[in-house]
Formats: sequence, structure tokens, C-alpha cells
Amino acid sequence: MYDYTIYYVLSWFVGGISLLALAFFLVRNVTFKEIFLRPAIIISVLVLIGAIFFGTYSYKTYAPDFAMPPFMHTMAPGGLAPYLPLANISKFFASEPNFPRIEDIGADYNAVPPPITRTTSETVEFNLTATEVISEIAPNIYFNFWTYNKQVPGPMLRVRTGDTVVINLTNDITSLHTHNIDLHSVNGPGGGATLTNVVPGETKSFKWKAVQPGIYVYHCATANVSTHSSHGQYGLILVEPEEGLPKVDKEFYVMQGELYTQGDIGRQGMTVFDAKKLIDGNPTYVTFNGRIEKETGMEINRGERVRMYVGNGGVNLVSSFHIIGEIFDTVYPEGAMGKNSALFKNVQTTIIPAGGAAVVEFVAEVPGKLVLVDHALARMNKGAWATAIVKGDENPEIFSEIKSNTTTAGIMPTMNHHGY
Repeated sequence: MYDYTIYYVLSWFVGGISLLALAFFLVRNVTFKEIFLRPAIIISVLVLIGAIFFGTYSYKTYAPDFAMPPFMHTMAPGGLAPYLPLANISKFFASEPNFPRIEDIGADYNAVPPPITRTTSETVEFNLTATEVISEIAPNIYFNFWTYNKQVPGPMLRVRTGDTVVINLTNDITSLHTHNIDLHSVNGPGGGATLTNVVPGETKSFKWKAVQPGIYVYHCATANVSTHSSHGQYGLILVEPEEGLPKVDKEFYVMQGELYTQGDIGRQGMTVFDAKKLIDGNPTYVTFNGRIEKETGMEINRGERVRMYVGNGGVNLVSSFHIIGEIFDTVYPEGAMGKNSALFKNVQTTIIPAGGAAVVEFVAEVPGKLVLVDHALARMNKGAWATAIVKGDENPEIFSEIKSNTTTAGIMPTMNHHGY
């Protein structure tokens, strides 16, 4: 996993030493012929050529300097300090064996807390742990995700308007960085971030009152905020209206996110964060629930009414959320709900801003495979798709093939979800 990293580090150190040795001999000698015939010079040149070769090779595969050039700066609060500059790479390797290995980083689409049936307010408590882990973006492509509770997105939280909410945030002892939590549902400085800055091994708590209903994003707001969010530290919290939400048959939890890694799409092994791509707004991967889908994670029975809580962890892209083969009969735009909030009807594609969310509802009328996409469709090539299976009997009144014995040239071939 770390072969190229080792090549890169050794190349710089060995290459630097050989370059100094070469400069030393050039200064002490007059003629090139005399210099070149010395065995020490020949060895230094050969070592330097080898170091350049391996350094270039390792960099093109992926750049293992762990984020950005040490002198690169931004105008954001806190700047954008190197994630792990070359000088601290030994600290990363010393800590690397302690990072938890997670087989599947993706949060379960089905892990939606049950609807709230009580009619009075209560105090609700949540325990979250910020943990830096290693997991796959896709088979044999690894990344150092920063998470809440070892998953991306973090667990979906659910409360009722009027509840008092207690958040206990722990930073796992194996972490290398400080973390906190900013909930967009909180009225207060930093959305709670100012009260929850936790160093590795530390726990802090705060309480807040859920005043306004809606579906809200939460994320880490430690400077540089965009760096933490683009490592996977985000999730959703639902604040139900006092009267609750209409009953549905299935609920799913979906969040779009962006991963910025050095090298091209599909580079194997341990890929590392690329801050330049982050600043340029050009993610290597765009995912639903943290990784490229391995297998279908959502099953629906024909005729069931479905509600999806859909968030956008950002940090740069606006999501054009669409399900191929469905129409949203109801959309809660930008997550707004409760009295006097707008509802959209019969929507094909809904916009979800970075750091925003929406709720979409539909009835699954036809069996088959539904494909969730960001309809900025080039992003499908970066992983922005997921699937849901609708099971049940055919529904020819709504959807059926017209069979013909004639062959018509130019008919579009059938496309599976990999082709659309």
C-alpha cells in the first residue's frame, strides 16, 4: 500500500545527498574530464539519476507528500496547512498501524432512525466519535477517511422540534488531528463547533434546543474546514416537525460527497489527499455514502411509498439529484419542512447545494433497477451513482415493451446502469 510513498521519500533524501556530493566535487575540481573520471562522481551521478527516476515514478502514481506543498496558502480562516508535510511523515508512519481498518466505509442506506411517535419534547443524547480510518474508495484504492463513528456519512440523527439535544463528541486516541462538530440545526456560535474542539483522546459535550424543523447537515468545522469535510466528516440530522411527518413504507439515508486524491481516477494502493484539486474544485471521486458502490444497498417492494433523506457533504459541487426511472411526487426543497414551508410536486431533478439537503418522496410503481445519480452526468464517471432494486410483479399499465417482428435500424440499444 505504501510502496510509492517509500520510493518518494527515499528519492528526495538520497537524491539530495548525491546532488550535494556532486556540487562539492565540482567546486573542488577544474576540468570536467578530471571530475568525470573519478569513481565517486560516477557513483553520485548514477545514484542521482536513479533517485530522479524513482521519484518521478512514485509521484505520477500518486504524490505521497500527504497533501500540498509546504508553502501553499489560502485565504480561508486558519489557512490550509499541509495535512502531513514531508517533515512529519515519520509521525504518520508511526501512527499508521493504529488507524482502524474499515472493510466498508459506506454508511448503510437503510440506517434511518425510526419515526418519532411521542407528542412531547424530551432530552435526547447522542455519542459521536471522530475517528481517522483507512478504507477503500473502490477495490484496492485506499484513503485515510476522517469520520464520525467510522462511517461516511456519519450516523443519521433524528429529534423532534422542541427537544433538548445533548451532543457528546470524542476524538479517538488514534487520531492525528483535532476535530469538532458543527450542526446546521443549531442556533449558536459555530453550530456547536466552538464548544467541541477535541484533541485526540478528549471528549466534550454541549446542549442545544431544536427550534426549527428540517433536515440539516452536520460536519467537522476545524480549520481548514474544507479539508475535514472532504475527508468524509459530515452527516445529516432530522428535526421532525411537532406534528411529525406523513407515514411512508421505506426511508433511506443518502449523502453525496467529494474525495480529492492525488493521481488519476483508479490509481491503486494508498491514495492521499490533494489540496490543489480541492481548491480548484476538481474532485477525483464523487460518491454516494462514501465509496463507489459494491452492491445494491436499497430494496423496495413495488407499490411502496419511499422517502429519501438526501444530503450534500460538498465541499464544492452542487448536486443535481435524480433517480433514473422515477419522478419525485413530493420534494422538501433544501430540507425545509413544517408550517408554511414549500413543497414541490412532480419533480424530475432537485438541486441540493453544498452543505445542504433535501427530502424526496415517490411511489415505486414498476419493478427493476433504479439508478441514483447526480445529473451532472460526467460525475458518474467519478462514481456518483447508486442503485435501488424494486421487487414485485410487472405493471404493464405503467410500463411495458411493445413487441414487433420487424427490425428497425438505428434503435438505441438497451443500456444497463453502467452505461447511463
